[in-house]
Amino acid sequence: MSPPDPQLDGQGNLKHFLTIEGLSRELLIEILDRAEGFLGVAQQAVKKVPLCRGKVIANLFFESSTRTRTTFELAAKRLSADVLNLNVSTSATAKGETLLDTLRNLEAMHVDMFVVRHASSGAAHFIASHAAPHVSIINAGDGRHAHPTQAMLDMFTIRRHKGRFRELRVAIVGDILHSRVARSQILALKTLGVAEVRVIAPRTLLPARVEEAFGVRAFHDLAEGVRDVEVVIMLRLQHERMNSALLPSEHEYFQLFGLTEERLAGAHPDAIVMHPGPINRGVEMDSQVADGSRSVILEQVSNGIAVRMAVMSMCIGTQNLLSAAMPLARHWQGVGAPVPGQSDG
Repeated sequence: MSPPDPQLDGQGNLKHFLTIEGLSRELLIEILDRAEGFLGVAQQAVKKVPLCRGKVIANLFFESSTRTRTTFELAAKRLSADVLNLNVSTSATAKGETLLDTLRNLEAMHVDMFVVRHASSGAAHFIASHAAPHVSIINAGDGRHAHPTQAMLDMFTIRRHKGRFRELRVAIVGDILHSRVARSQILALKTLGVAEVRVIAPRTLLPARVEEAFGVRAFHDLAEGVRDVEVVIMLRLQHERMNSALLPSEHEYFQLFGLTEERLAGAHPDAIVMHPGPINRGVEMDSQVADGSRSVILEQVSNGIAVRMAVMSMCIGTQNLLSAAMPLARHWQGVGAPVPGQSDG
């Protein structure tokens, strides 16, 4: 028997959001459906809903971020939560405090949820395994491992434009080897039943045995790889995670793998172009494509707020059940009766 998924509570509800791996298609669809309901919040005069009122959500970012951190902050505030942004460069962590000590101190301040970005793969899982039972952890990117909310906002954007997943052909182009986004995207696309996932990159930027390991088709020619696809997802070169020179130059990379209008012409006529950001113009794509009619890159940013609201509210829903039970448990302990769920001894 396989161990229970640490992301789920005993009833199968989302408690943490650490990775796409192991989650069901039904749960991913639930996230997308809930995000659909949050899209309209941005159009309201008061851009708030009370689902997380009274909760404290801490953004714990050990790596630099613009889109991810700010959209998580906006999502939490639109859910009416109190938000704590920890500047790690000036925190006690920079003075040598361990990750667990940082967690314990913030828990002592009655933080209910941590949104964690860290350079080490597995950091979010580590924190989740040591967090108090009522605390939820959301992975905002860990090393080269996973970036699940980015994958889900990408899935949300695809569904809004294509209305389906099963018949789609999707191409992911660029630094697959070092990209946590690519790994999460592939898992989400496969779980949602996309017909074909292609990865397009130089051989030096693809994981070993990528086709067998990930269930995708690999291409080393951009024009061939994007032929007839309905979705093209571009990735940046992750220089900060490269241990050696895997490419002759950015200029040569653009000549072979940069997306231009001419190369995009071979894709399906209704193909959309995506990018998780930040875009390096003239490296992954030219400005004509980035700003063109097929680009949905800015929509991805807007959709990220709704998707992160959905994930947070689902995890907070699990917390609320725990929080409701805790005062009752304390009451029974106070009168000398057994705590519900425990034996009489």
